[in-house]
Amino acid sequence: MKNFSGKALFLDRSDINTDEIIPAKYLTENTKMALQPFVLEDLKLGGFDPRRDVAGKGVVVTRANFGCGSSREHAVWVFEVNDINVVIAESFARIFRQNMYNCGMLAIELPREEINTLFGLGDDVEISVDLAKGELTAKGSKSVTCRFILNEFDRKLVVAGGWLAYADKNY
Repeated sequence: MKNFSGKALFLDRSDINTDEIIPAKYLTENTKMALQPFVLEDLKLGGFDPRRDVAGKGVVVTRANFGCGSSREHAVWVFEVNDINVVIAESFARIFRQNMYNCGMLAIELPREEINTLFGLGDDVEISVDLAKGELTAKGSKSVTCRFILNEFDRKLVVAGGWLAYADKNY
């Protein structure tokens, strides 16, 4: 099972699409690792520089409709090869969310009020996830615990390490 904790990368915008997560011009790369340096390359946020801001982060916290756009798995893979295994948002594009689970990663949906609370913890926030309890704890200017719901099948995919590992074990 992957590591579901780390420093938070706050992306304060809704509707971040898959082209902003990994630009289409890199989709011809032959390996997942080849995508690594291009994560969030086309994301336009005031003061954000992916070359500076992504390194050392393990969790993304963002707003609504994250991962909209095309259905490419590359948008999940580029997070995976950058050791980001958790994305927390108000909502996700359906295919992006399922691609996260299929890769053994977590897409956690929280209400807007709880997302606002996470954003209010400051810039230096550490988040850890207890999958068994369905809780995440964020420590910044104070400590906050949020509960989340994950359906049983998606939880099994995450625990197994993704769809392929789950299928190998169960079929």
